Amino acid sequence: MGRRSQEDRDAMTVEIVFALVSGAALAAAAFIAVAATTVFLDLSRAAERVVLLSGAVVTAVVFVARIVDVLWGFPRRGRGRPTATPRPQDPSQPSQPGRTRPDS
Repeated sequence: MGRRSQEDRDAMTVEIVFALVSGAALAAAAFIAVAATTVFLDLSRAAERVVLLSGAVVTAVVFVARIVDVLWGFPRRGRGRPTATPRPQDPSQPSQPGRTRPDS
């Protein structure tokens, strides 16, 4: 396996942070959605505990699923990425920045 460029390492770091942040946001939303039932319904203490425990389980599953989904798809999205190709040089422009041709 070859060495990775700084650009590849930076892209992977950004992807990991994105996976963690979006996973945390979705997990929080899932927990709020499940736990909101305890606020709106008149549940017994035992039923409330079951709902909150199931909310914690749903939160963990959503968090891990989001991270796996983002990071598993990262290598596939990276393939076929356009590489930097040099632009054709305009003959009317100098070959080096900051320099001019003698006839200009």
